[in-house]
Parts: sequence; C-alpha cells; structure tokens
Amino acid sequence: MKNLLVIVIAIFSFTLCSNSTIAQSDRDQIEVQVDGLGCPFCAYGLEKKFKEFKGIKDVKIEMETGIFTFSYPSEKALSLESIENQVDKAGYTAVSTKITRADGNIEESKENITALTEESIIVKKDIFVAGNCGMCKARIEKTSRNITGVVNADWDKDNKMLKLEFDNSQTSIGEISAAIAKAGHDTKYAQADDNVYDELPGCCQYERI
Repeated sequence: MKNLLVIVIAIFSFTLCSNSTIAQSDRDQIEVQVDGLGCPFCAYGLEKKFKEFKGIKDVKIEMETGIFTFSYPSEKALSLESIENQVDKAGYTAVSTKITRADGNIEESKENITALTEESIIVKKDIFVAGNCGMCKARIEKTSRNITGVVNADWDKDNKMLKLEFDNSQTSIGEISAAIAKAGHDTKYAQADDNVYDELPGCCQYERI
C-alpha cells in the first residue's frame, strides 16, 4: 500500500511538471533594450503600457541596462513591429528587440545599413532639431538612422543640432526632416503634428519652433 502511494505521488508530480513545461512552451520570450528608462516611474509607465497586451507575464525591467523582458502567448504571434510601436507609444525608444518563439525560432530587429554605390555622394550637414533630453536623442537618432541613405546621425541635446552624414543620391534633408517630424520633433524644414507632439512624454515636450 505504501509503495502504491509513492507511485501515485510520483505520477502526480510528473504530471504537474509536464503541464508546467507545456504551458511554458506555449509562450514566446521577448527581450527589448529600451533607451530612456531613467527611473522607477519610467519603468512603471512602460510596464503599464504593455499591460494593454492581454496575456503578458513574467515582466522584468533592469534599470541599469534598460533590458525589458516578458513572455507572451505564442498563438498571438506578437511581431517585432508591434512591440517596438508599443515602446514608442510609451514614450521610449527600442534600441533592439529579440523574440524567442515557443518553437525555438529567433527573430531580431536589424539596424538599417546603407549600401553605398558608385553614384553615392556623401553629404555632411548639421540641422536644428527641437528636443530636450536623452529620450529625445534616442528617438531622433534612431529615426534618422532608419532612413535608407543615412550613414550616421548624432544629436546634441545642448545645442539641439543633429549632425548628419547621408548619401545624397538616396535621401535628402527634406526626407530626413519629414521623418523626424513624424516622430514628434520639429526641425527647420518640417514641423510635427500637434497630436504627435502631445503624445510625447512630458520631459520631451520642448518649446515649439
């Protein structure tokens, strides 16, 4: 009788472990490096925004590194784009994103790399871009670098100048400025829509041009 009880307990424990493993294997693991997380309040705001994704679990935010991790039901197939858009909506910038799918496949965001050709003409130009803080810097630089033709972009929050290097045969100051304005920042050549500006975090709401 005692041996039978031991066997029953062992089977029950194995079933629980198996169910737990199955449940875990049904979830994707997401890791995002987020720029602009300066305090616990920032982390709370980011987590609150992601709670809009029903089913999110295992949320963890490392303030020192900006690494934000969570798990999500695999059947919902959360995309890299939707994750990074949600980070943007929270007022921050996703530097890199990695999804480890339940089946073991890995998806990662890739930085745009401009391919130069014989027709490439590299232009260096500084333009004024309105902004206030480190979060603005990350947003402005990422937006610029994601434009095909931009080789480098570096924004100085003190003088508000964006140093650009770009291939004049692939893009232009007008195109770059329009993209930056679409992200919420006024430039000398283009202004952000009021509703986009209003959605920026309070610390990023600069004096309009």
